[in-house]
Amino acid sequence: MELLDESIIPEHAHQVKREARKFAREYIAPNAEEYFRTGDYPWEILEAGRDADLVAQDIGEDYGGRGFDVMEMLALVEEFFRADPGIGLTLRLASFGGELVERHGTDAQHEEYLRPVANGDQITGLAISEPDTGSDLAGMTTHAEKDGDEWVLNGEKYWVGNAVEADWLTVYAKTDDSDHRYSNYSLFIVPTDADGYEAEHIPEKMAFRASKQGHIIFENCRIPEQNLLGTENDGFYMLVDFFNKERVIVGGHGLGIAAAAVEETWKFVHDREAFEKKISDFQAVQHELADMRIDFESARALNWRAADKAIEGERTSLWGSLVKTNSTETAVDCAERGMQLHGGRSIFTNRRIARVYRDCRIPVIYEGANEIQRNLIYSQQAKFEE
Repeated sequence: MELLDESIIPEHAHQVKREARKFAREYIAPNAEEYFRTGDYPWEILEAGRDADLVAQDIGEDYGGRGFDVMEMLALVEEFFRADPGIGLTLRLASFGGELVERHGTDAQHEEYLRPVANGDQITGLAISEPDTGSDLAGMTTHAEKDGDEWVLNGEKYWVGNAVEADWLTVYAKTDDSDHRYSNYSLFIVPTDADGYEAEHIPEKMAFRASKQGHIIFENCRIPEQNLLGTENDGFYMLVDFFNKERVIVGGHGLGIAAAAVEETWKFVHDREAFEKKISDFQAVQHELADMRIDFESARALNWRAADKAIEGERTSLWGSLVKTNSTETAVDCAERGMQLHGGRSIFTNRRIARVYRDCRIPVIYEGANEIQRNLIYSQQAKFEE
């Protein structure tokens, strides 16, 4: 069974899809169980991904990348996340937030920070969430204050991918104490070797174990004034625009996990026997498999429609929230059904379906929990109807 076929994918993304599938089969899938068990950072696979020109290639060609668009990135993450979401996220996070620098940065920032990431010489990341604040972009408390020709950061960030491994991060901080809830945050480029920057890995997770997140403490962390990204106090709007499109790609995280659940379950029930016949011969099992396929194909069709909308720039906030919610929850549903059909063998930690079941719980939370996405779906639709 091959669920992630090319029939729904625009022709210009076919090559990236094939490259990603080949890489996932050669490097990610064979090592998935080991990295899940150890929780190690997959440096060797990251380096292989760089060599294959499949890491940080959403960065534009002018700065050393291949300029992958939303559809090419969606085609890529489907394959990576089917093979293993933890390793897939590590490869994805190597340039996470780089688009913000590309879009809003100066020529000097492009050369100093963006090009080394595209060339595979540096790793970056995006620091937004805090220990007591997750999805509320207007509720963050990390503060940046101007002091002469420097910015001074104080506060904490949490759940930051590559907080320890990265060479620099794009950091979201409050820069205005006025009552303007959405116009008082800014974005900064913060080298991780700056004085006052301290980071450590958060306690080990039950899933996505090959991807490392960290807890950052900024204590009078000083950076040059030229490390302000874009316009002061516009950070909230810059992030909202970034995430609108990014959530279409996160939908692909869910599609990859859902595909793994369906494919693994199909194989198991057709190989396993009970009551002197194949498990797949039972009508109840066939109905479960049919429902899994229906849900998967529906989610994938919607996700690729949203990718087309993102390319056209048409109401990306609505479409991004729709598919982030639907695709990630489809992954949960398919994984749960897969666990049930695997029976007692589903609970063994070395079973792929058990890893899939753990992993599926993560994307429904990150990049804006799905409850927040439902708020956005309704508000965007209501706005359109006015």
